[in-house]
Amino acid sequence: MSRAFNFSAGPATLPESVLRQAQAEMLEWRDSGASIVEHSHRGAEFIAVAAEAEADLRTLMAIPDDYAVLFLGGGATTQQALIPLNFAAAGQTVDYVVTGHWSKTAIKQAKPYVAVNTAASGEAGGFRDIPARDTWQLSKDAAYVHITANETIHGVEYRDVPDVGDVPLVADFSSSIASEPVDVSKYAVIYAGAQKNLGPVGVTVVIVRRDLLERAGQNRADIFDYRSHLKGESMLNTPPTWNWYMLGLNVKWMLAEGGVAEFARRNAEKAALLYSAIDGSGGYYRNEVAPAVRSRMNVPFFLHDEALDKPFLSEAKATGLMALKGHRALGGMRASIYHAMPVEGAKALADFMQDFKQRHG
Repeated sequence: MSRAFNFSAGPATLPESVLRQAQAEMLEWRDSGASIVEHSHRGAEFIAVAAEAEADLRTLMAIPDDYAVLFLGGGATTQQALIPLNFAAAGQTVDYVVTGHWSKTAIKQAKPYVAVNTAASGEAGGFRDIPARDTWQLSKDAAYVHITANETIHGVEYRDVPDVGDVPLVADFSSSIASEPVDVSKYAVIYAGAQKNLGPVGVTVVIVRRDLLERAGQNRADIFDYRSHLKGESMLNTPPTWNWYMLGLNVKWMLAEGGVAEFARRNAEKAALLYSAIDGSGGYYRNEVAPAVRSRMNVPFFLHDEALDKPFLSEAKATGLMALKGHRALGGMRASIYHAMPVEGAKALADFMQDFKQRHG
């Protein structure tokens, strides 16, 4: 078997060692007589898996005790609808900063429940930059401010935490969670689909300041209430147990590799390799994002001639570099270089880009 370097934006590549451990434990988990997939989510076996995953994630991200950690289904898009239901009154104003496709998606999910104020938007500039904080038009009595920490499609990333005063700051960290040390206490809510940096698709992490859970929110079914999920230890209904188990294995791998500080170093190195290949190509390749906010997780780029897109993708795949096609909303190419992508993968892509240019230039 020969595994390719997988640059998919999600579901994304996972560490080979994690996949091999899951393979080894698939038939029987820890001499228990059954696979972890077959154990009840309320049984001692899976409860131990769940508790271990939470403890390890708290260690990895230095999550304070006054924050709850939930492991939920439905993906980040579901959380985008649950956040206004849980933390805002019906029709209350909430502030959203729009920096790309997923910021717009968050607004779409919130609009049925609250009055959305677009405090700032980078859309007029093609989402190539993050609007300067002093241009944001924040509401006087907003229930919260929402940002997207890293835009998976447009490749724009916050490099610092915006100051929004005493208003709770809510952030979608789906494509950059645990990519560097983050002061969790500066956020009221951090949420992330796991399928990019933490594990497989099917489980979502929600990190929420406990005092925020005291808000009444809006009338909602029990299954849509974060407080009920916390009380039920994220097992209010049957959770995606295999995905949760896989997340736990991946977090353990990250801790063993050196934690978020080490991954911040690797991520910076991988990103530098690719941006250097783009910027040094004399215009053959281009990335249109302002350098100060370029993502270290998702690197979108364009060839100087769209006619070269198909041969680029075909030859890259033949070389063992897969899933480089850009999102349909933007086009071009996109290399996602999440935690499980080794530095060697980024170097292989940078070398291929140089070789392709020489052969097709």
